[in-house]
Amino acid sequence: MGLLFLVGCGGGRHWVPCTMYPPPKPGWSEVGMASWYGSDFHGKRTASGEIYNMYGYTAAHRCLPFGTYVRVLNLENGRSVVVRINDRGPFIRGRIVDLSYAAARAIGMIGSGTAMVKLTVLPARPRPLTHVGFYYVQVGSFVEPYRAYRLQGALLTKLDSVTVVRVVVRGVTYYRVRVGPYLSYASAEWRRRWLRRHGYPAVLVRE
Repeated sequence: MGLLFLVGCGGGRHWVPCTMYPPPKPGWSEVGMASWYGSDFHGKRTASGEIYNMYGYTAAHRCLPFGTYVRVLNLENGRSVVVRINDRGPFIRGRIVDLSYAAARAIGMIGSGTAMVKLTVLPARPRPLTHVGFYYVQVGSFVEPYRAYRLQGALLTKLDSVTVVRVVVRGVTYYRVRVGPYLSYASAEWRRRWLRRHGYPAVLVRE
């Protein structure tokens, strides 16, 4: 059975052939190129009707049913993340999945933009669906936002994933500069030491 007309990746309309019927069982897998989509689509409606949240662990696939949980393994670095299919895409030939920003960051493909991955369909309700890559290395915490963004800019000349997180503590707003996320304590600790050697007062943070 073919599904031809789909709406996906933030609400754009595309013709995408889809012949996956019946839905694959847990354990089904495919290998191919992954890409990701982020702020351009954040807050827009996905093909499933949900509002796209670039910080959620979701993905777009041409044919897998909405609500399907998939483990995405980055074959280039061994990092993996669990995502839920809630959109249609990608619409570039040769790519098999479009990951949310958070999912792409978790498997280390923000900088490259694409990566060769293996998708594996999981049971309907995988347990536990854990946060992946929630080790960060915090490099600074500032009251003045310009200082945080200046430090972020300097770090981005050396590293791929550097974010500024806004937090309020006892009525005071802080802008914290973090590197990551990392999937394991060991990898985060390695980066912390690297930053220390380069003169940054880095500390580990886990969320």
